[in-house]
Amino acid sequence: MSERSPHESPSLAEAPGRQQEAKAGDPKKEEEEIDIDLSAPETEKAALAIQGKFRRFQKRKKESGP
Repeated sequence: MSERSPHESPSLAEAPGRQQEAKAGDPKKEEEEIDIDLSAPETEKAALAIQGKFRRFQKRKKESGP
């Protein structure tokens, strides 16, 4: 069995009942609760990276636009 830290969420295959829900559930009615620690340093780093990439994308889009 693989070891994981207590902060890691179980993978989709490890989560109890998730395989059955994916097969039988209607995707529109299926809700998945996502628990993200917004105060974690990794989360802040990821957010800054995503924002930076998006800003560069918008800048390039504006420069090459009509």
